[in-house]
Amino acid sequence: MRRAVRFLVRSAALAVLAFGLLGAPTVQAEQSDSLEAQKRAELDEIRRKAAENREAARQLAGKEKSAMTQLRRTERDLTVTRKRLRSYRERHKSLGRQLDVARAQLQHSSFTLQQQRDRLSRRLRNLYKYGGAEEIEFLLSPRSFAQLLARWDYMVMVAERDRMLLEDVLAQKDLVQADQQRLEKNITQIQVNTKRETAADRRLASLRTERAQTVKTIQTQREAYEAAAAELEKTARATQRLIAGLEAKRREEANRARSEGRAPQPYTGNFAQGQGQLEWPLRGRLVGHFGNETHPKWGTVTTNNGIDIAAVIGTPVRVVARGRVDYVSEDFGTYGQMVIVNHGDGYYTLYGHLSSFSVSVGQEVGAGQVIAASGDTGSLKGAVLHFEVRKGGASLDPEDWLQ
Repeated sequence: MRRAVRFLVRSAALAVLAFGLLGAPTVQAEQSDSLEAQKRAELDEIRRKAAENREAARQLAGKEKSAMTQLRRTERDLTVTRKRLRSYRERHKSLGRQLDVARAQLQHSSFTLQQQRDRLSRRLRNLYKYGGAEEIEFLLSPRSFAQLLARWDYMVMVAERDRMLLEDVLAQKDLVQADQQRLEKNITQIQVNTKRETAADRRLASLRTERAQTVKTIQTQREAYEAAAAELEKTARATQRLIAGLEAKRREEANRARSEGRAPQPYTGNFAQGQGQLEWPLRGRLVGHFGNETHPKWGTVTTNNGIDIAAVIGTPVRVVARGRVDYVSEDFGTYGQMVIVNHGDGYYTLYGHLSSFSVSVGQEVGAGQVIAASGDTGSLKGAVLHFEVRKGGASLDPEDWLQ
């Protein structure tokens, strides 16, 4: 009996052991599949978060750039509107001068016509008063045939003069009417230009308000200000490359001139002698100095390669020394409208944030000559003139050069 029990126990143990050996691979496989699914889920989660972070970064970058993009777009619209407004005003002045001339001509023609009418009226009154009897008596009273012919010729001359007088009156009348029509046309054109100028003024005021709001956004939002600072540095680097290119061109021209036995430039050597004695491009309060500028709120450091002089928009900007205009631009990044003058020997002066300029590339300019009008294009400091002095690619402190 005991043998039978031991046999049954041994058989059961062997069965359990065999079952365990057979089932182990299945459990391990299930655990491996579970681990793989978990890792895959974790990887998917990481990828999802990475995609979200990339999208957030893209949106943030877009927000940082949006203010600058809006500012640049508004700057361009302002420039176009200002040019159109200047054109309307110049046209208005021209039509006004034409109107004055037309009025003077109309007044003179009217006076002449009145004189001719008075003369003709006197002549007609005499003809009505005395009739043709006197002419017949005058014609038939001569004592000789020769005197008859002479009197006939005289009467023919009088009749011709009467005819010419009548024709002059009619011609003067036509002239007065033509002058009057031209005058009315000029008046109509001036009225049309006035309406256009008024509309341009309203659009300019709207754009100025929009620009002020954009600048305020940039000044009060850290991200926007940092984007603006990065744009400023980008423009500064572009300016340095531009002047380096102008300097290379100047050297090439100088070498060519020397090889041909000519002076490199008529104003070479003058600029360096004027250090500390140059007249200011315009007078105003300094709101930006040469060197590093630190933002008082965020501590952001930007480099100012020149000085910034506060000035009312439209203030005349004068070149500080004799030179030649080598570059002009209506939209040069954060410098806005800009003029660069070559003073020889590698010296250049730069005038930025202009509202307009009145010179062209290659034009010779004398010290003190008005070359532009101050403005606020590209400026985050308001209406200022940005002024730089450079020797080749190196920026110099303008305050060391001005009186």
